[in-house]
Amino acid sequence: MKKIVQFVLQWTTAGLAAAFIILYFTPGLNTQTRIVEFREVSTKPDETQGDGLSADQLKYGFRSTVKSAAPAVVYVHTSRVVTQQTHPFIPDQALQEFFGSDIGQPQQQLETGLGSGVIVSPQGYVLTNYHVIAEADEIRIQLNDGRNVIAQVIGTDPETDMAVLQIKLDRLPVIEIGKSDELAVGDLVLAIGNPFGVGQTVTMGIVSATGRNELGVTTFENFIQTDAAINPGNSGGALVNPAGQLVGINTAVFSNTGLDSRNAQGIGFAIPVSLAKDIMQQIIARGYVTRGWLGIEVQDVHPGLASALDLKKGVGALIRRVQEGGPAEKAGLRGGDIIMAIDGMEIRGARHTLDKVADTPPNQSTQIKILRRGMTFSLEVLPSLRKVHAP
Repeated sequence: MKKIVQFVLQWTTAGLAAAFIILYFTPGLNTQTRIVEFREVSTKPDETQGDGLSADQLKYGFRSTVKSAAPAVVYVHTSRVVTQQTHPFIPDQALQEFFGSDIGQPQQQLETGLGSGVIVSPQGYVLTNYHVIAEADEIRIQLNDGRNVIAQVIGTDPETDMAVLQIKLDRLPVIEIGKSDELAVGDLVLAIGNPFGVGQTVTMGIVSATGRNELGVTTFENFIQTDAAINPGNSGGALVNPAGQLVGINTAVFSNTGLDSRNAQGIGFAIPVSLAKDIMQQIIARGYVTRGWLGIEVQDVHPGLASALDLKKGVGALIRRVQEGGPAEKAGLRGGDIIMAIDGMEIRGARHTLDKVADTPPNQSTQIKILRRGMTFSLEVLPSLRKVHAP
């Protein structure tokens, strides 16, 4: 019996030592520190949205909703130092001698910005928009309870206008994550943020539309449209349902001057939390977002061409250009080809092509069905990693 016990202990010790060595020299296998904790939805969808309001909401409005969600919505203060050149005539030597040696020298100026963010994890992760913190030298987060702290940028994704920050504080208020995929037109939503720097503000509206794209705001678009008032400073704030659950990150408004944050007219856009959550998890796990890339420029098929080729309305995407040395050229794709399907999924225009290619894992064999000179056939392509350079 003594020998058996010794034998078991020896092999157990050896196994633990081997496991330690493997994890030490292969840190990618240890994913414990990459797990993001969320407050997931604890109620059924029909209890959070439904066709009507609860008795408490009919009596008190959205008091409990705001009490639950608002503490997790924070102020995002940014600052950066910019160097400004003086007038080109000022550096003249005679003027410098007359006015002093400082005349004509580049001047440094402090620029500040203000936006909103949402605490989505007890680990201190904060979601906000990329444009809120872009090029900032310092980012400071201020909570509703008055605490403020310097934030660290974990990563950004300019192509969806998302950024992930992290703060180190105890007893953080964390918002509950809702299900944006279950939103329907007409659902009530509240926008919480810090418009114009006046302080935290709550506005109410409905979901006007879902799946909005081709707005020119970001490369990859899938917006929730709402008429809840969104103004400068609201960017990065929370769009919540009546249960106080996060369903979107407020991003932009439509105005008579275009897609910006001036002269709002009740047409606001928010990034669905399902997309924001996926972006965040990829950034925390890898430091970047993985998307496929083929090296092609595509456009929608012109109705006249579609009619001539007897194509269904809205089907297909015309390749305008193929980048030299890219995956598409290596696979045999050419300018003038019409992409009909990718991995068996029918393509419905240029935007759909971009989204489908981006969703394809890099270096994974992909079948692309094309129409060329009246003939339809498939080619095998190996997408590479789409690279985005952010400031």
